[in-house]
Amino acid sequence: MSPIDFYKCLADDTRLKSLLLISKFNELCVCDLISALDLSQPKVSRHLAELRKCEILVDERRGKWVYYKLNTKLPDWAKQVIKTTAEQNPEYLKLNIEQFKNSQDCC
Repeated sequence: MSPIDFYKCLADDTRLKSLLLISKFNELCVCDLISALDLSQPKVSRHLAELRKCEILVDERRGKWVYYKLNTKLPDWAKQVIKTTAEQNPEYLKLNIEQFKNSQDCC
């Protein structure tokens, strides 16, 4: 993965927040992200599909839900960028984390 491809994939607020939330919680279901981001299922799924297409995320179907986690094959530099971004910008995700924690009953 080239840096330009990586950053292009993250150049959207919904994709970046989804990725950082998944990184923070190790794995999230589409329904978790719908609640955390307060967005519709089609919109969340479209952005997750883009991150999967970029090979940043991998997915696994369990029943009717699809769970996403970071691709273990990501280069170390990309993993470090994601980790540092999440750690150094707690305010960016604060509301989303609160919304997620208040609605953990979907999956």
